[in-house]
Amino acid sequence: MATSQSSWLLRHLCPLAMPWTRTGNNIGLKVTNITYWRCSRANNGGTMMEDMSMSTANCLAQPAQLQGEAVEVAGVSKRSTRTGRCAAVAVRHEEEGTDDEWLMYLEPAKLEVFDHLEPWAEANVVPLLKPAEVAWQPTDLLPDLASLGADGFRAACSDISARAAGLPDAHLVCLVGNMVTEEALPTYQSIPNRFEAVRDLTGSSCTAWARWIRGWSAEENRHGDVLNRYLFLSGRIDMRQVERTIHNLIHSGMVMNAARSPYHGFIYVAFQERATSISHGNTARRANEHGDVALARICGAIAADEKRHELAYTRIVGKLFEIDPDGSVRALAYMMRRRIIMPASLVTDGCDGDLFAHYAAVAQQAGIYTASDYRSILEHLIKQWGVEELVAAELSDDGRRARDYVCALPKKIRRLEEKAHERNGKKAQPMTSVSFSWIFDRPVNIGMA
Repeated sequence: MATSQSSWLLRHLCPLAMPWTRTGNNIGLKVTNITYWRCSRANNGGTMMEDMSMSTANCLAQPAQLQGEAVEVAGVSKRSTRTGRCAAVAVRHEEEGTDDEWLMYLEPAKLEVFDHLEPWAEANVVPLLKPAEVAWQPTDLLPDLASLGADGFRAACSDISARAAGLPDAHLVCLVGNMVTEEALPTYQSIPNRFEAVRDLTGSSCTAWARWIRGWSAEENRHGDVLNRYLFLSGRIDMRQVERTIHNLIHSGMVMNAARSPYHGFIYVAFQERATSISHGNTARRANEHGDVALARICGAIAADEKRHELAYTRIVGKLFEIDPDGSVRALAYMMRRRIIMPASLVTDGCDGDLFAHYAAVAQQAGIYTASDYRSILEHLIKQWGVEELVAAELSDDGRRARDYVCALPKKIRRLEEKAHERNGKKAQPMTSVSFSWIFDRPVNIGMA
């Protein structure tokens, strides 16, 4: 996909969505007059906040600059003076417990499915975990002072720094964004522990579901660790700003629809694991192109883990499609209508109130994670779960409508991509320069069509 279409697609497609609107059951944000806060560095290394009033017309023309919103929920408009992140959290809390379409998945008949599936999970999901004795560890991929000695360690660190110097700033931004996302693991472990019928009730439960959640978390924990250490050794990152960003993201949490339903939850995680595998895999290829073999090896190892985790969650949802095709396809349609929102959508560094939108635009332009990737993931999952082959007789009227909606969605997304190509072919897309505190406020150009 041409990089010039990034911003337009990010506003119109599901993966990296800007603030939404609510139509029927679709949750969203409605923009009125707002206040835009800009953060800049003071001479003493601190920050200064400038109040920049913006009209509704300007906001609609430049959606990446939106900060405060009026939240419209259930027909009642509520003015919010909070940032876009906090307003999204408010919407999430308003939604929780009010939507009968997903609350029915908490009924005993639905949840008992997972009790019956536990022996299957023991045989088909848990074995995909790797024990600590054989799994790679961050020390395997980075210099170790104890084994190399002082001189060898210094030489290895110098080599990492020298190779990292060749990485473009755009790729560094993507790498930091990926690392920050991985470091918010406490939030992600808490997500499956909200899924009814599969959560780890005691913290050390011996059920297959609980052991998978803990084992998956243990493997994921290495990803943030190794990327964090690499970035520290690279010398190209403002680590304190990155650490503040991690702190903020864990504090803010994440947005996920139908967070208590295992049907919806496993669909979400299956999608996310494939997305992270693609993102880390693309980062590995870019790093290799720029001669950073250490980073390529690190991101390749992470991508392989994510691929294995994707297999586990895809198997789980595939089994649900076998047992309960109607409930499964309706859950899939529910999630796609409300969009698979990226886990780091609430990220902030304390300076850029639209940090996620800017990071997502850079990732699109750099080819790390794109709108086309989102479409390809959906196409892959539709095929894996046999959605197009679902027999009408096995589905309710709602189920048939859900199947038809999901199967038609990739074509709709492709048409949006084609329209973006046509628009950009006729008119040059304006570019804007965005400074990222992660890289010492160096600017990166992104398209803002």
